Amino acid sequence: MKKTSLKGICEEITFSDFFKNHAQALRNYLYYKFGNEEQADDVTQEAFIKLWQNCADVPPEKAKSFLYTVANNASLNHIAHQKVVLEYAKKSTKKGTDNQSPEFVMEEEQFKTKLQNAIANLSEAQRTAFLLHRIEGKKYKEIAEMLGISVKAVEKRIHTALVELRKEIENMR
Repeated sequence: MKKTSLKGICEEITFSDFFKNHAQALRNYLYYKFGNEEQADDVTQEAFIKLWQNCADVPPEKAKSFLYTVANNASLNHIAHQKVVLEYAKKSTKKGTDNQSPEFVMEEEQFKTKLQNAIANLSEAQRTAFLLHRIEGKKYKEIAEMLGISVKAVEKRIHTALVELRKEIENMR
């Protein structure tokens, strides 16, 4: 028995279709933001739950925007939390270093930190395209379809990301 008072995205069939059409794309987007499948899955699920909870207030034509906004906010909250965790980890005692010289360990830590910062300093568009291509192994055409842009735009984003990373790495030396 259907409830006739429900409209738009609150209808179970409409929501189910919306979920089927957008869940994988949102999950992939978040995966490249986080670099962690579990977190991407969790935030995707949370975003759809929040959409369902607010379905009466969200018009169907704005549901996708609402979904990505919720997911983006959740990712920003996660990043803020990770900063707190990293600060705590820095203050805690460090474990053994497997017979590596302290200088090597320090340089390696500094390089990792600088590389992560360099990737983090890329624009979101550059970072997403770069990680989709280099980490996930996606082809330019696949990335273009996922992001809804042209292949040339993907090429430009990855090229500018590489240029920026090269500048940062040369500054590290």
